[in-house]
Amino acid sequence: MTLRVLVTGAGGQLGSELVRVFDAPHYEVVAPTRAQCDLDRRDSVLQAVVTAEPDVVVHAGAWTAVDACEDDPDRALRVNALGTRHVQEAARIVGARLCYVSTDYVFDGTASQPYDEWAEPHPRSVYGRSKRGGEVEVDPGGLIVRCSWLCGYRGANFVKTMLRLAGERDEIGVVADQHGCPTFADDLAGAIHQLVVARMSGTFHITNQGATTWHDLARATLELAGSGPDRIRPLTTAQYPTRAARPAYSVLDNAALRLAGLPLLAHWTDSLERLVKELIA
Repeated sequence: MTLRVLVTGAGGQLGSELVRVFDAPHYEVVAPTRAQCDLDRRDSVLQAVVTAEPDVVVHAGAWTAVDACEDDPDRALRVNALGTRHVQEAARIVGARLCYVSTDYVFDGTASQPYDEWAEPHPRSVYGRSKRGGEVEVDPGGLIVRCSWLCGYRGANFVKTMLRLAGERDEIGVVADQHGCPTFADDLAGAIHQLVVARMSGTFHITNQGATTWHDLARATLELAGSGPDRIRPLTTAQYPTRAARPAYSVLDNAALRLAGLPLLAHWTDSLERLVKELIA
């Protein structure tokens, strides 16, 4: 039996990897463009999903410009929260299961130990609030996957930015007092594939293993690229103000995976090495 999977945000960093992992025997992937499945518009979402009649919708589409969300909270809520309501409504009409991709920004970052799936969300930014809004739109029995610090081969991300800046500057200042777990898009897509096939429900934190800081991630990136990691200069969050508040500590404990005996992702250093080699090849 062929499983038909519709992926929103299919052109994005994670969405493109999801299309790749589901492009295999026994699967049929439907990958509407942003124009064909416009999260701003209920009629567009319903038409895309109802026409495709998928068995599963993996909802990776979102407005992820964290600082821009602060300037336009209505758009953030319309796309990330109300848009997810539309996706869930459409999935419900065709009897499809929904997997919604969320973020560490649903937490305020004031913890001193990793956040497990049962920790109480308390977002500090408009982006975090809008993504939390999307979470509460998911029907019981749906699947929510939270990730953090997403990096991948496609799209803009921190690793690519560091490699670009290494070719432009003698010194690069990077925040050293924010802690989290990098998540590599191809690894995450594989894990989501496994959860979808296993018909899992509930909330799962999925990140690569190991916590780090942006500063140390930058140093590791340049070291792997042979670009002089000592050029990375540590900054405090106060020295690098942003419009949206970033969680100081958003390490996600992959407790649900671990306790269910499901495989965890590789350590972030291993996946970073693979990504850097791909990017500089």
